[in-house]
Amino acid sequence: MDPDGKLVRDLVPDLIRAEGGDPVVRRATPGEYRERLIAKLVEEAVEAAGAVGDDLVEELADVLEVVHAISAHHGVPFDRIEAARVRKAVERGGFAGGVVWLGNR
Repeated sequence: MDPDGKLVRDLVPDLIRAEGGDPVVRRATPGEYRERLIAKLVEEAVEAAGAVGDDLVEELADVLEVVHAISAHHGVPFDRIEAARVRKAVERGGFAGGVVWLGNR
């Protein structure tokens, strides 16, 4: 058992119980919750970076779920984040072109 624990999805303890396990859990404090969400975002991003195919879809879904949780924790509606994404894509473009900047002359 990890003494520091790890942030998991809300229903994971119920799923463990349904399989006959006896999970030990606690609730994170608000400050700890923010820190653990950021750590979870990095964890999920690393997992997504190494995934392909259906696994990539699942890992990106995990990244998006953490982003939703972070936005909710900070009281930022997700549609505001999406609007900022769209605005930046219109103003600066996206990443679909694979453009690599090498600096200025």
